[in-house]
This record gives sequence, structure tokens and C-alpha cells, in this order.
Amino acid sequence: MALIQLTGVAANTVGDLPEVGSSAPDFQLTRRDLSSVTLTDYKGKKVVLNIFLSVDTGTCAQSVHQFNKKASLFDNTVILCVSTDLPFALNRFCGAEGIDNLEMLSDYKEGKFGEDYGITFKDGPLKTLFSRALVIVDEEGRVIYTEHVPKLVDEPNYQKALEAIKNG
Repeated sequence: MALIQLTGVAANTVGDLPEVGSSAPDFQLTRRDLSSVTLTDYKGKKVVLNIFLSVDTGTCAQSVHQFNKKASLFDNTVILCVSTDLPFALNRFCGAEGIDNLEMLSDYKEGKFGEDYGITFKDGPLKTLFSRALVIVDEEGRVIYTEHVPKLVDEPNYQKALEAIKNG
């Protein structure tokens, strides 16, 4: 369980991120067109899971923009932005912001991704939403990097994530 600092309060997540070296939990998430996708669909590629609260918050939107800019830096790598936002909100955001180099995915149907990856808030004012985290998975489905951002208002460490992609 991670203790995450919100503005003025703290909240706990349901668990911990998968350990580096472990197999990443498979998932079924919803694309913006309402189709489903699983981690298995990306086998043979590195996968960056940029996990966040909502595209309708400044820090979350900034992380999407940063990864959208950096997405073309690496071959054989896909960047998946994951939240509990409805696919309709993700469509609106991507259209308005020109986001086209990464995939926006939602866990709005079951919440299983948030449980399996340990990032769902279990208490506090944001209960059931996601904390901010990065998980990078190699071509074989093994976790090679994780970061659980301890303050919700902070962005992830992009440099460390990019190094993990490059070296992983």
C-alpha cells in the first residue's frame, strides 16, 4: 500500500505497484472507440503505462502531453495512458489537445486494472480513482521500471522513465 499526499490530506492505495522483474498483470481496458485491449495484445513491444487520476487535471494532462512528445523517440514502444475517465472524455481531450502519438485507455468498466496494479485510492476524497504512477514493461511482459509518485500534484520522473525504456 502506498501513502499518497493530496492537497492537504493523505490517502492510501489498495496495494503496491508490481515489483521490478515480475510479470506484469494482464489487463483488459477500454479504448476511446469502446473496443477492448489487453496487455497481451502488445507482446513483443515495450509498454509504458502512464497511470493517472484524470485528463481533466493539470498535472495529468501535462504528463499526457510530455509522453505524446516523447513517444516517437523509441522504436517498438507503445505508450498507454490509463485512467478511469470515460472514453468520451478521453476523445474530447485528445481532439482538443492534438494527442495522437499514444493510446488513451480507461478502466471505467470494472476497476480491475487499478486493483491489480495497486494504484486505486482506497480512502480519502479521491476514493476509487487512480494515483499517479508509471510502470514500464519489456517485450516479454516483465516489469522493468516503476514509479509511484508520492505527491499527486507532482509529475513522474520522465528522465528515469526514458532511461528505463532505452536500457531495459
